[in-house]
Amino acid sequence: MKPIQVGLLGAGTVGSGTFKVLLRNQEEIKRRAGRGIEITMVADLDAARAREVAGEGVKVVADAREVIANPDIDIVIELIGGYGIARQLVLEAIAAGKHVVTANKALLAVHGTEIFAAAHAKGVMVAFEAAVAGGIPIIKALREGLTANSIQWLAGIINGTTNFILSEMRDKGLDFATVLKEAQRLGYAEADPTFDIEGVDAGHKVTLMSAIAFGIPVQFDKAHIEGITKLAAQDIKYAEQLGYRIKLLGITKRTVQGIELRVHPSLVPSKRLLANVEGAMNAVVVHGDAVGTTLYYGKGAGSEPTASAVIADLVDITRLHTADAAHRVPHLAFHPDAMSDLKVLPMAEVVTSYYLRLRVADQAGVLAKVTGLLATAGISIDAVLQREADEVGGEGSTQTDLIILTHDAREGTVNDVLAELQALPTVLQPIVRIRKEELS
Repeated sequence: MKPIQVGLLGAGTVGSGTFKVLLRNQEEIKRRAGRGIEITMVADLDAARAREVAGEGVKVVADAREVIANPDIDIVIELIGGYGIARQLVLEAIAAGKHVVTANKALLAVHGTEIFAAAHAKGVMVAFEAAVAGGIPIIKALREGLTANSIQWLAGIINGTTNFILSEMRDKGLDFATVLKEAQRLGYAEADPTFDIEGVDAGHKVTLMSAIAFGIPVQFDKAHIEGITKLAAQDIKYAEQLGYRIKLLGITKRTVQGIELRVHPSLVPSKRLLANVEGAMNAVVVHGDAVGTTLYYGKGAGSEPTASAVIADLVDITRLHTADAAHRVPHLAFHPDAMSDLKVLPMAEVVTSYYLRLRVADQAGVLAKVTGLLATAGISIDAVLQREADEVGGEGSTQTDLIILTHDAREGTVNDVLAELQALPTVLQPIVRIRKEELS
């Protein structure tokens, strides 16, 4: 059978990895797909780089629309990134009857509803395994492997840059700014790391996973997102003393009230597998009603790990290329006419537990006042840790740190009581609040 022909938009890191893996494993890929898969056309503004990546026999052009217009191209791989031209090109490829493979989580998290609707109407596939967690097949696991389950919740370390930074802060006791510079030097962080360190990248990914897990539209604008820029080394140290590690988690849960969709630093018990994912690695924990808790771990970025996911999508499309569109796996696991209208909860309605650190005056009655306000608000305390004053400010210090772990409480209630606590004259600095996830 004639090989399926693929056009590639963007010949950067992932594009070059896709060529390498396709070439190296071409015979096994052909045996699995049932026919050959060949990238026959590449579009990249850097023609010299593209020719070096593609090698002989592949047509290189500067204009991506030449690839889309080529009637011989069956599948278009979009590796340009971003929200702008990538959106237009993907929609044009769909309109031209091409299947699309993309690693662009930002594009799908923001414009996925429009893109999937266009693909459904045209009868083509949009595959995006590479958009979430690199080489970890979490999309296929959620969409197909766990299809018998009612997914209850999932939580993931889905950004390698921030996990590397937090691992280094914990291991070496360094502050955030120092470790960020080291991460940039080593190539783990971009020159402009904003999307990573502010949690936006993780927000894109958990938005996609939430849509697949619960059969809801992609709703990135409703996700609550916090990054790691305000984390202090002392909180990482205190968390460790209390039996926890701090991780940036993407979390989505099904509750009676609606769907939680959030990204923020979290205290995770040290005994949990997720707490022991170190460096730039990714991991996702999924809890289904039938299967229980499952863990997916691996490299979340990089040339060949991401290429692994891109090629898996190419193989899936090749297998289903001639299948009736109505019998293919739906883009978001649930058929478009069976999507749920469950609301995404505002953060004020989320219920979880908390780590609170208060820098307070070292004098009698402070602890009683703080715990009294928490009790009045209906927030029960799990544990209290008070540091000696000389540990915090040196010999003769008149300040101390008060660390409180709470039981579950509604976020809006916690916000109100924190405002009261902050107004106390004995509370000397802004209160640190980090959510705590037991993941049990």
